[in-house]
Amino acid sequence: MVDSMAARGGVAMSDLIWLSEAQMRRIEPYFPLSHGVPRVDDCRVISGIIFVIRNGLRWRDVPAEYGPPKTIYNRFIRWSRLGVFDKIFAALAAKGGKQDQLMIDATHLKAHRTAASLLKKGLFPAVSGAPKAA
Repeated sequence: MVDSMAARGGVAMSDLIWLSEAQMRRIEPYFPLSHGVPRVDDCRVISGIIFVIRNGLRWRDVPAEYGPPKTIYNRFIRWSRLGVFDKIFAALAAKGGKQDQLMIDATHLKAHRTAASLLKKGLFPAVSGAPKAA
């Protein structure tokens, strides 16, 4: 049986990403202090940020379970500018020990259809070992 949320084009609850209490305890020391108005649920917002980035979504397409898209976007931008995520990543990487694996991103870029003609026109240097265009 298809989940009614997924059938409407939404996200099923089982597909959502939620940080555990242990994961939150590891990263909370790097959160900036709240000034004045208390922040909304950090776990919900950070989980929403991870969901958006992991799935390559637009901020406005974040599932409602994570809260308002504007809140999630603003937290991401503000904390990115403050270097919060850089500090979290550096601390987690440092605790990971010696690397025994190397990960390579398989992302690729699509070349424009006119890119192939650049070599023929002499606008792009020939690759060594490749024949030059006449």
